[in-house]
Amino acid sequence: MNKLLKIRTLSQNVKEYVVDAPDVARHAKAGQFIILRVDEDGERVPFTICDMDKRAGTITILVQEVGATTSQLARLNVGDCVHDFVGPLGNATDLDAYDKVMLIGGGIGSAVVFPQAKHMKEIGKPVDIIIGARTKDLIMYEDEFRTNAKSFYIVTDDGSYVEKGFVTTKLKQLLDNGVKYDVVFAVGPMPMMKAVADLTREYGIKTIVSMNSIMVDGTGMCGCCRVSVGGQTMYACVDGPEFDGHEIDFAEAMNRLRIYKAQEQEHVCRLRGKVNE
Repeated sequence: MNKLLKIRTLSQNVKEYVVDAPDVARHAKAGQFIILRVDEDGERVPFTICDMDKRAGTITILVQEVGATTSQLARLNVGDCVHDFVGPLGNATDLDAYDKVMLIGGGIGSAVVFPQAKHMKEIGKPVDIIIGARTKDLIMYEDEFRTNAKSFYIVTDDGSYVEKGFVTTKLKQLLDNGVKYDVVFAVGPMPMMKAVADLTREYGIKTIVSMNSIMVDGTGMCGCCRVSVGGQTMYACVDGPEFDGHEIDFAEAMNRLRIYKAQEQEHVCRLRGKVNE
């Protein structure tokens, strides 16, 4: 059992949870994830480690309420416990060898980008960051990013905050203005990551993305998180979650994410005791 120490609402349906998990925090690194169960009958759901405090023994995760388990989690309060909190899982990000890095986060993908920015500043290599969202209310960690970034840019689809456009709009503008990057690291919805990879391919820039595949056990045994990378079958939980964005079969990956939409909706309806029209 792991206790929820802090809960903070960042935007509509998005909350930040600080969890007492000293064993996980002791070994956690940027880019890794955890799998939790809310109760003993709950499903296993992965969440990226957004931050960690090894001294305090805490792990921070960012959760968007979109399904049955996240709805259950949203009803918990500070002091409540989750039944299981397993990790760290997956491979840590290693951007240390690069000098000119661009981090791109779309929506809740900010949860993955933030620890990278924090780590790179700590080793004396602050990075450029682009954060995008549909609207102003969905921009998260703005102050934290400004503190840790070399240059920080915000774009919104509807133009409600800072610049109107997509993350690719801003990235292309920077590249066309002569800004050089050794690597681009992008995290967010798959269509966004695909768009970034398509753009950087034109400029010959190495691109890394973090795959949010369907996952069950987190050990590679179930095979749910498989993804085609360079024509080979890989598993996000043990081979990733990060891969070369230019090698991923995004069409296949996006189709796989839609496989259980009907079952998930049915589960949510039963949980809430009503049928959505």
